[in-house]
Amino acid sequence: MQQHSNAANRLDRLPISRFHKITLVAVSFAYFFEFADINSFATTAPKLVELWGVTINQIAYVTSLSFVGMFFGSIAASWIADRWGRKNALTITTLWFALFSFAAVFAWDIISLGVFRVLTSAGLAAMTVVAVVYINEIFPAAVRGKYQAYAIVIGICGTPVTNLIAAGVVPLTDWSWRLVYLWGSLGILFIFFTRHLQESPRWYESKGEYDKADAVLLKIEAGVAAEKGALSEAAAPVITSPQPKAPLSILLQRKYLGPTILLTILWVTQTIGFFGYSSWAPTLLAQEGFSVQKSIFYVALTTVGAPLGSFVASLVTDRFERKWCLVVFGTLIAVCGLLYGLTFNPILIVVFGFLVNMFERGYTALAYAYSPELFDTRGRSLGTGVSYGLGRLSNAAGPLIIAALYTRTGYESVFIFIAGTWMVGALALAIFGPMTKRARLIIAGGTSSTTDTAVKPSETSATPNIS
Repeated sequence: MQQHSNAANRLDRLPISRFHKITLVAVSFAYFFEFADINSFATTAPKLVELWGVTINQIAYVTSLSFVGMFFGSIAASWIADRWGRKNALTITTLWFALFSFAAVFAWDIISLGVFRVLTSAGLAAMTVVAVVYINEIFPAAVRGKYQAYAIVIGICGTPVTNLIAAGVVPLTDWSWRLVYLWGSLGILFIFFTRHLQESPRWYESKGEYDKADAVLLKIEAGVAAEKGALSEAAAPVITSPQPKAPLSILLQRKYLGPTILLTILWVTQTIGFFGYSSWAPTLLAQEGFSVQKSIFYVALTTVGAPLGSFVASLVTDRFERKWCLVVFGTLIAVCGLLYGLTFNPILIVVFGFLVNMFERGYTALAYAYSPELFDTRGRSLGTGVSYGLGRLSNAAGPLIIAALYTRTGYESVFIFIAGTWMVGALALAIFGPMTKRARLIIAGGTSSTTDTAVKPSETSATPNIS
């Protein structure tokens, strides 16, 4: 019986190969339909106001409850990923959100649609948590941020594509809005990618199943060597005993509590800031006098900036300190989002909306790479899932706050609130965010190990374990 498979070092010394590219395409496909589906309700809500007499408050309640669903989905994802593996969890969660998006096609009133959206949202958040962890554990540490961003570049195209589809089909007839949910359900085709994916050897290793980890590693290494030639020797492992399944209480330990709190702030401000904008922009524009068709079309044009933002993130994520990239992007989102809310000129709406989407998607790609790096293998899935889930849960209040602001103090106040939210996140990261670039450079130099080292938010020069 093997005592160690040396998964981290063996994977980190691999050159990027066909194996990595296939994995990237598969995850990007799941991301595409996650991003395609996440704003489906926002793009159809203006039409439902006309057809069903849906009120602003009802839209707020459906949106709020969707984020409650995201919270439970995120928590469930960490449990599924730790119990059944990263690959299986990715498949389960993707099929889940696709199934309930398909169910939404047949919704008969706002209550039934709301139920289906809550269940869909649970799957969307769960899939995101698993995908972040999966990429983190499969790709070499020195370039994983770049490939996390590449997955988002491809996946985020689902947002503008869906919005443009919605702009074309929603106004056609009284039933054509249902096609938006049918489109989102096509994520079920992910099932055809599963046979090309490998389970995470690091997950097997964390379970003490070294023989299974070694078998997967040998298969990966054989494929890479056949394509790229002889592989370099992996750094020697530091032998550790298998860790029991991480209980939720582990996050109260000092080494996990700080990163969990910091990442919760990151995801709370990102969630309220981004979804406050994207979930409400079509409806608020329609309420301010733009036609349903124009409001959806303007928002669709702004989301074209999303893939560009993820591409920009791919250029900077492994070159510069991720913490400071996040601070800069968050500040720019706040400024552009505020300017968006202060204009009613269609051209400026599109320009500033474009910039918001560009920088926000870049921010999200950076955050997806940054978040799991603050935890070791044992706490990674749980810490990432809980902090991400709490961020999503926070937006159960966000839509209600936005609806109240809009009703009482007007359109502009909504965007002042959103800009302030982004600035809170940027300041928290600037003051408390750990830096991870040094740890990535150490791993790239071949001195990584599997020992667990904690990182506390106050230790901005700390070297977290990102293996």
